[in-house]
Amino acid sequence: MFKYLNYGFLLFCILPKILFAQELATERLNYQITKSNSEIILDGIPDEEEWERHGVITNFFNHFPIDQGQADNQTEVRITYNNEYIYFLAKMHDNGSRVIQSLDRDNDQSQFFSDAFTVVMDPTNKQQIGFLFGVNAAGAEMEATLELFGSQTIYAPNWDQRWFSATQQFDDYWIAKIAIPFRSLRYNKDNLTWGLNFMRIDREKFMNSTWTLFPVNFNSIDMNYMGTITWDQPIESKTRLLTFNPYVTFSSSRDYADINQDNTESKIDVGGDIKVNVSSTLNLDLTVLPDFSNADVDQEITNITRFNIFLPEQRNFFLDNADIFTSFGAGTIRPFFSRRIGLSNGNPIPIDFGARLTGNLTPGLRIGLMDVQTSETSDFFAQNYAVAAFQQRVFKRSALKALFINRQATSGPLSDSDYSRNAGIEFDYITPDGGFNNTFRFHTAITSEGLNQNHYYGIKGNYSSKHVRAGWLLENVGKNFITDVGINPRLENFNAETEETIRVGFTKLNPWIRYWFINDDQKKKIAQHGANTWHVIYFNPDGTLNESNNNLDYTIDFRNTSTITLNNRFNRVNLLFPTALIGDEFAPLPPDGYSFFRSSLQFRTDRRKLFILEGNVNYGGFYNGTLLNSMLEANYRIQPWANFGLVYDYNNVKLQENFGERELHLLRFTGNLTFTKNLLFSNVVQYNTQSDNFSIFSRFQWRYAPMSDLFVIFNQNQNTSGLGLQNRGLILKLTHWL
Repeated sequence: MFKYLNYGFLLFCILPKILFAQELATERLNYQITKSNSEIILDGIPDEEEWERHGVITNFFNHFPIDQGQADNQTEVRITYNNEYIYFLAKMHDNGSRVIQSLDRDNDQSQFFSDAFTVVMDPTNKQQIGFLFGVNAAGAEMEATLELFGSQTIYAPNWDQRWFSATQQFDDYWIAKIAIPFRSLRYNKDNLTWGLNFMRIDREKFMNSTWTLFPVNFNSIDMNYMGTITWDQPIESKTRLLTFNPYVTFSSSRDYADINQDNTESKIDVGGDIKVNVSSTLNLDLTVLPDFSNADVDQEITNITRFNIFLPEQRNFFLDNADIFTSFGAGTIRPFFSRRIGLSNGNPIPIDFGARLTGNLTPGLRIGLMDVQTSETSDFFAQNYAVAAFQQRVFKRSALKALFINRQATSGPLSDSDYSRNAGIEFDYITPDGGFNNTFRFHTAITSEGLNQNHYYGIKGNYSSKHVRAGWLLENVGKNFITDVGINPRLENFNAETEETIRVGFTKLNPWIRYWFINDDQKKKIAQHGANTWHVIYFNPDGTLNESNNNLDYTIDFRNTSTITLNNRFNRVNLLFPTALIGDEFAPLPPDGYSFFRSSLQFRTDRRKLFILEGNVNYGGFYNGTLLNSMLEANYRIQPWANFGLVYDYNNVKLQENFGERELHLLRFTGNLTFTKNLLFSNVVQYNTQSDNFSIFSRFQWRYAPMSDLFVIFNQNQNTSGLGLQNRGLILKLTHWL
């Protein structure tokens, strides 16, 4: 049955755009950049006569939520350079009413939900990787790399580089000056044409505008719809051969749950990161005895599903240029997932060293090589993790990709046979206009046992236009597609009676379609609205139904940034094994067929206001009982230096007969104080009855010099039953960029 379904589905996905593929409709804009004759002062005041010598970019186009016409509040940009920097002067016209969510650097609220100006550039002009530099009206900065996932451009804000900016606010406009050192960029001096675009965020009008005009179904930082700048002469590479960022950490901690630890333990650790510029487009990153204590704390979650939930990566070493390794797989199936290295259930395993070589070997060939060695502990043998990936650009926007992963034990009596390997190849086909893409993938797992049924293969694609967006996914997973350095949670099924974990392969089908009505009249209260339906269906290896999840919702987005969504969901689950959903103290649900229906209502108030409410109510069937889930989040902003948030997530599960009832409470408080854009104090307090954890996390950060920080971190965990102390730690960390 699945063979014919695969062939038909493949033909359906490929045929339409093979017949109707078209070239980009937007002609690129070009700016002729010339060298400055005098000094540029980075003070936020456009008083240098030098700027009048350089052409002005204006006539920015609306991009979101409408992609027609020119912006009411216009932006003017001038560009120049000297031997060390490329300079941007931007003047943002408005009525003086501005939204500044935060002064926190590298923060979505500061950059994308505040009045802000952003430079996006592609120095290689090959639409493979680029850079983002943004600043909001109060001066909070963000730098990020641009990466391609299918036809969409995304940003990775954990990339850090040295650059400078200054802003100044006036009654009816605000000014941003930006200076980006050439040594902070990767480029070829012989390439005189760079991709370039600008994004202006006007939160009062709820409008994003860009230099180039392109469809709203691509985000404002899209690398394939940039304009260009043409240099008047070759720019000599200023890239530093080597940079060194050492750290020293003093930590004092005690694990009260460990009966062998009677006193607080203190220690001093040293290590560092080294970045070597192998070429203008190829970087080698080295880390020795890395310390990730300053990473953001993981958010507590409530999980009443049958499978594990994986939390996102927070560690900088694994995030920079991560897409070369992480863009393989789909959904919750990821052959490579960096949190499987140096972490176990959120607890760190010491890393001795790590090395990553990433970048372009040729204009069309991008590579990634990584090797990480962990230490032996009382619970784990030492491991070595080696990963290799490449992406070769083919046709205009398509790519051929390959991945190889090897986990090898380097200590222990059976280290020679203790390994896990994965290999895979994928082909991303993207039409020139980016409206249609399909990914074909095949992966395999190699273990010492030589198991069969060890493949993962499938197809995933989507079609995107202004009003219609649709997608499809069909994939097959063998029961022995084991990913020790990846994630594949649905493969492992837990039998609550025998306490065994049993691997079961599956086939997944996931079609979806959305239609948006977009209101181009900016005077109307509703900006856009539309229906969305998606279906997730799992089949057992014998072709019988395992589970289906069918959804239909309707969303209304108002021009004042508030939104409301009504969702209806119907589930059908055929349990294969006895399953405990809400705790081992209750009898597990028996293998059987369960059908249930739920409805939910979600809302969010105006995000431009100082006080914002967001929440949802979800009620209906849950296996043989009912589930009530409600979440309410309140945020209050003291512009621009303080943000306070409070989230309460409540779940009430009532199963029939003797299968149990349980109330689950999750409470999270966040308090972020940004005294200046270089002096930050963040706090997170979480209370989760499911994980029996009450935690406090506080982090003070002083960026005393570019890329150099002083951190003071406090962390404490208690149980929720009697607030018994589990562990407590205090960390002082100093980093310095050399």
